[in-house]
Amino acid sequence: MSDVVVVGGGPGGMLLALLLARAGVPVTLLESHQDFDRDFRGDSLHPYTLELLDQLGLADRLLELPHHPARFFRFHTPTTTITTADYGKLRTRFNYVALMPQARFLSFLADEAAKLPAFTLELGAKVTGLVEEDGRVTGVRLRDRTVPARLVVGADGRFSKLRKLSGLPGHSLGASSDLLWFRLPRRATDPPEADVDLFFGRDQYVGLLGGTDDWQVGCTLPKGGYAAARAAGVGPIREFVAERVPWLADRLPELREFSQTTLLSVDISRVERWHRPGLLLIGDAAHVISPVGGNGILMAVQDAVVAANHLVPALRAGEVGDEVLAAIQAERDPAIDVVQAQQSRIERRIARSRERGRPLTPPGFLRWVTAVPGVRARAAKANAYGPRAPRLAQGLVD
Repeated sequence: MSDVVVVGGGPGGMLLALLLARAGVPVTLLESHQDFDRDFRGDSLHPYTLELLDQLGLADRLLELPHHPARFFRFHTPTTTITTADYGKLRTRFNYVALMPQARFLSFLADEAAKLPAFTLELGAKVTGLVEEDGRVTGVRLRDRTVPARLVVGADGRFSKLRKLSGLPGHSLGASSDLLWFRLPRRATDPPEADVDLFFGRDQYVGLLGGTDDWQVGCTLPKGGYAAARAAGVGPIREFVAERVPWLADRLPELREFSQTTLLSVDISRVERWHRPGLLLIGDAAHVISPVGGNGILMAVQDAVVAANHLVPALRAGEVGDEVLAAIQAERDPAIDVVQAQQSRIERRIARSRERGRPLTPPGFLRWVTAVPGVRARAAKANAYGPRAPRLAQGLVD
């Protein structure tokens, strides 16, 4: 029997399983898909994540894989460009955000974890229920068998099956937009400084994420506006992107069908209590992070670090009591509060602009504030590490 069963092979679940296995804790990771070869929307590896992997001796090998080092985060309006963050000013070896397909990152972690005798990965393992004894979760039920464990960790994302099965109450913090994503080829003549950019129009904006071979392009829609956008087809999307990002216009004819786009329904929500006896939720299973700021992977990774710091000594000493699980949430709650509050404020601002018929633009003061020396570096540091960045316990590094 594994000490821990982690359900969900996303960044948080995969990293937690790796950290537990490195500490000699028998852990089984259950991933419902047959592989990691699918299109994720979160591709941002922040300096915190790269420094963590460097502590584990993994960063150099990871960065041998194709990735795009993004130095800047910029807002573009019809009249000006505002650089809000410059990661190149950070005092770290990893003074950039590594944009790497999440499937590539997850496969790398899975390969590294597979080298550890305490780690087991089961692909195509769909959880259908929880196993409980006297009010305590003691494992999970698959289609053909049960998998017992001293602790079950739900890390299965924003549509978490474990969250539904657990019955843990949650609530939405509101979102006013959705995103349509698609990819366009990258050309050698594209602006070399284009990294992570937002291009604002009157009623919507375009988000751009750089890659080694292509661009991820996201266009905002009003919440619930997907049906109308699909009925209109790709023509309006191509026109808007060509207007706001004219250097992409030459390849927009490659966006031919609406089926080439993917809807990302933006959400900001959380469960009030991340745990019950024998069960812990982390990452988007516990708190759904909006794509604004690209913080989703960072928050999940930091959840995994805090969970490992608490779980390893508890598992070595005996059972993982409710007080241990409560301590994990208590340590992470303040950071999640800050990130989700920031994202909720942005969503409310967008909603007010739409209601009043005003253009969607960044706050006017940003142009002047970001011109002050040091502001771009401080903004980059805040995004690179997040609030209250946790340290990995020394015993888990060795």
